[in-house]
Amino acid sequence: MLTKTNNAVLPLPYDPAYEVLEDGEAETQQELSKTLTKISEVTFKDSGHATRSVHAKSHGLLIGNIEIFDGLPPQLAQGMFAKAANLPVVIRFSTIPGDMLDDNVSVPRGMALKIVGVEGARLMGSEPAKTQDFVLVNGPAFLAPKAKKFLSSLKLLAATTDKAPGLKKALSTVLQGTEKLIEAVGGESATIKSMGGHPETNLLGETYFSQAPILYGDYMAKISIAPACEALTQLKNAPVDLSDNPNGIREAVIDFFKLNTAVWELRVQLCTDLEIMPIEDSSIVWPEQVSPYVAVARITVKPQVAWSDARSSVVDDCMSFSPWHGIAAHRPIGSIMRVRKMAYEMSARFRTERNGLTIAEPVDLNNFPN
Repeated sequence: MLTKTNNAVLPLPYDPAYEVLEDGEAETQQELSKTLTKISEVTFKDSGHATRSVHAKSHGLLIGNIEIFDGLPPQLAQGMFAKAANLPVVIRFSTIPGDMLDDNVSVPRGMALKIVGVEGARLMGSEPAKTQDFVLVNGPAFLAPKAKKFLSSLKLLAATTDKAPGLKKALSTVLQGTEKLIEAVGGESATIKSMGGHPETNLLGETYFSQAPILYGDYMAKISIAPACEALTQLKNAPVDLSDNPNGIREAVIDFFKLNTAVWELRVQLCTDLEIMPIEDSSIVWPEQVSPYVAVARITVKPQVAWSDARSSVVDDCMSFSPWHGIAAHRPIGSIMRVRKMAYEMSARFRTERNGLTIAEPVDLNNFPN
């Protein structure tokens, strides 16, 4: 299904008919929230402090600004990107497990972006904030196609929470070797990476992806954030020594921002063909040769204290990041995104109740701690 004008492929306008609920999706959503709650309960029992049920461990907590480009073409000048602007941002780098593991258990990395001062009609449940969140992982596609399959994978992960951390380290070492062999012949395994086989590399050299789609004004899109300066691009696949260093990833981020400025591009990939760029199957990579990622904004982070206990108290404990925090023009779409809404709300509520702290959306970053 393509739309063409003068032989140019145009993005498809969104139609509600493109979203089709999976059988039993409401029940899957409830079960997903229960499973995530179980993870949080296990880790809270051990530590006495409530953390996120996934992406619990942060490695970088940063502030910067995003510059939305002027003069974007109409199909890209949508939603919060409709006009040029400079806005403050919070960035949280993390890894996916719900327990605080040694970094030698090497798993996929996450980058959560919170943009402050975004105007527009809000998504239900995110009023009266003026923020827009993008939650991304360093892989172009989600591990599972739809919610039900995601739930099955999550239940397996939940069963390992807080189980034999030493065994997890040993398994991670084996899986990293397996992944290297697969990549040596031109392949890649998202499953092996998610289980602890991710290469031990600097997370600042990665490109991050929304994996699942969102509305992009009148259209549908996936989002990526990619390194856009030499200081970051030279860190692609750069090894980090994690032996006997349980927080080695975090220390690498801290060391970088002592002296360096980082620049990323926020890029948009518009949906042009539902057959090869499906909305309801997040495990399929949308082909860039059909619709490339195009930069619509630039994120700049200057030298700073990249992680501290004070920053962790503010961001890890008193902020939440969700694709459902934002404006209606960027509403998440598709099975994976729909079931995430309740899960993120549950996680924030669990942390609020157990830690006795208020989780709120920032109105500015004027008093952000070092």
